[in-house]
Amino acid sequence: MGHLVLGPLLRHVSRTSATIWVETDAPCTVEVCGHRAKTFSVLDHHYALVIIEGLEPGSTTPYEVHPAGERAWPPPTSTFPPFVIRTLDGGATRIMFGSCRAAAPHEPPWTLELDHSDEGRGVDALYAHGLRMLEQPPDQWPHLLLFVGDQVYADDSSPVTREKVRARRGHLAGNDDQPPITDVADYEEYTWLYHESWLPEVERWVLSVVPSAMIFDDHDMIDDWNTSMSWVEDIRTKPWWQAHVTGGLMSYWVYQHLGNLSPAEIRDEGMLARFVELGDATEALRRWAEESEEFTPVPGGYRFSYQRELGPVRLVVIDSRNGRVLTPGERQMVDDDEWRFIRDAASQPCEHLVLATSIPVVMPGGLHELERWNELVSEGAWGRWFSPLGEKVRRALDLEDWAAFHDSYLALMDLLRTVATPGEPPAPEPPATVTIVSGDVHFSFRATATFPDEPGRPRPASRVYQIVNSPIRNVLATRERRAMQAGLSRAGKWIGRALRRSARARRDDVVWDVNEGPFFANHICLLEFTQRDARMVLERAHPDDAGQASLAVAAEATL
Repeated sequence: MGHLVLGPLLRHVSRTSATIWVETDAPCTVEVCGHRAKTFSVLDHHYALVIIEGLEPGSTTPYEVHPAGERAWPPPTSTFPPFVIRTLDGGATRIMFGSCRAAAPHEPPWTLELDHSDEGRGVDALYAHGLRMLEQPPDQWPHLLLFVGDQVYADDSSPVTREKVRARRGHLAGNDDQPPITDVADYEEYTWLYHESWLPEVERWVLSVVPSAMIFDDHDMIDDWNTSMSWVEDIRTKPWWQAHVTGGLMSYWVYQHLGNLSPAEIRDEGMLARFVELGDATEALRRWAEESEEFTPVPGGYRFSYQRELGPVRLVVIDSRNGRVLTPGERQMVDDDEWRFIRDAASQPCEHLVLATSIPVVMPGGLHELERWNELVSEGAWGRWFSPLGEKVRRALDLEDWAAFHDSYLALMDLLRTVATPGEPPAPEPPATVTIVSGDVHFSFRATATFPDEPGRPRPASRVYQIVNSPIRNVLATRERRAMQAGLSRAGKWIGRALRRSARARRDDVVWDVNEGPFFANHICLLEFTQRDARMVLERAHPDDAGQASLAVAAEATL
């Protein structure tokens, strides 16, 4: 009899199709709703992605998972609501998003704030929302869970994973050939991170009934991943880095990226079909991962950016980590080929455009100006003697958002303006809203963009926003919040402006005004789109009077 090790995860859902991802305990054929898929294997782990087609638009279809011809899901003792696939109907769409989710039990001391326990991560906002969903009918659930980075922490693992690491290689602690005990070393240890994050029963149920889309940030691999060329050169001198990054990319493709793709994209790409044909895909996937890492930080690597259509919403998810060009003087957030894909995808007609990037496009207070100054100093604005200092500051303060890749920031601002501006008839009407969603920074806020008037060019008609939601579960300690708040303050803004001027850089034309936030807590954010209307609800996770995980509105707004 076949058993599920992990999953099912409901991943890509359209009007007529769905994909379901599972990890099984042995090679087999997996059946869901009469559709079958063979597993492929990676280092004695076994995976299948079942493509289900021919569904009715707007339908709700209960499903079971049958590996090796035996029902393995739902368990016969399950007390959860039915496991269903809800196809899109082209109507109202709800996207729930967030980033930075540390795995830990849902009880003290892990539910405490960091100020009260070193093990504290706060109340898990995803878990709290899952408890709410248990009391809701399916038509009130989100249509998509969008995870915009740090789904797992490969460089700051949980106590549970650390104990497993100690049991496996604790005798090698202190050996320069091995990463620290807090870091995972290879593919096997990466699988532990995903199991710990996705196996708890509430989260497992949520992921089985709500489609999900994901993109990595640095902690999915390692802190500050691809911050700069010097960072890459330094990390590649570590004897353990190759196994770490190769295992990270391999596991990311299997556990996160494969499910991001539509059935047509999966067939066009061909990787899944090749792996299934091979049966044991370990070496093929390893070669692919090694080539992908080798290409960083130059153009030509694998494209992790992707798009989805969700009723009135077009979602374009941008790889802001692996696709970087890091050559000093030529820094880009993504290379030219990937940027063309992003630009073309964002330019397609839609009612609402959502651009997802794991790191913020603009930071409030003086942080945006600080990043602009730092890039210029690193490239010689204060003379060549200060360039190494600029590079050290960049790495020490994590100055790597879009403002620190200023050419890419300007290109994105131009894209936003172009997409938001009406064209000459018979060009379609621009989107009602253009919303950038991101995470990473461990505080949440919403900002509105104002574009300058340009002679001979129409004003943008779309409403343009950035909404940052971070973390889902990984609260900062008070001292860390205070340091961040200093950069967000009026004094921080004044210092950032002075530094930017010292590098002889003019102010950016697009003005961003913070409407709500910043908020320092665990949050989940809901975006709801109906025809040309949109709204945002940001909710904070907290324990209720009975100590149960709950949610309270921190901010809401009509977009």
